[in-house]
Amino acid sequence: MPDISLGNIRYNLAAGTYEARVDIAKQGRTFRYPCAVPGPLDMVDADVRRGLTQQALTMAGREGGLFAIR
Repeated sequence: MPDISLGNIRYNLAAGTYEARVDIAKQGRTFRYPCAVPGPLDMVDADVRRGLTQQALTMAGREGGLFAIR
């Protein structure tokens, strides 16, 4: 299982989404993904974190896409 960490989570009122940078460390490298999850302003924190993490894991499983390697 890769090591996953979330950056600061912000709410984009105009888009109605929670946005954060999600870092996935695996095999000695860190892959950084920009993620956004739709939801109401009062969405439960655990659900926001789960959604952002799941989106990053989905992005990590694809070829290509937008990410940064650190």
